[in-house]
Amino acid sequence: MGVRYNNILVAVDGSEEAKRAFRKASALATEHEAKLLIVHIVDTRSFASVEHYDRTILSETEKQADTMLKEYKEQALSAGVEDVTMIIDYGSPKVKITKDVAKKHEVDLIVTGATGLNAVERFVIGSVSEHIARNARCDVLIVRTES
Repeated sequence: MGVRYNNILVAVDGSEEAKRAFRKASALATEHEAKLLIVHIVDTRSFASVEHYDRTILSETEKQADTMLKEYKEQALSAGVEDVTMIIDYGSPKVKITKDVAKKHEVDLIVTGATGLNAVERFVIGSVSEHIARNARCDVLIVRTES
């Protein structure tokens, strides 16, 4: 009996690791004829003190996230993925991905890079991918390499 994925979530943050994860997720979505959810979580915890001084930062971050997701969506469609959804959400990425987004969209595979952009958070709190692997209720693929 073969494994079949119907709803694949890929977490992206603009890092090279996320780009590799996206390429693998796109290939898997094509192979499984699955829906691909491209998810970016704006980590609002990092805006708490800065936004007090500059309210445009969150707006600019949202624009950048939207642009990034649109580019990923175009790449996925060009790679043969037929059903692509972009999701921007706010909060802690490790919590939002496993508890909210994956559950709401009945995700059966989460694909994420081994590391992301924020080295300080990885050191202090632990990596997002590690948290996802420990807490997700579905399969998790942590991408370390291109092939």
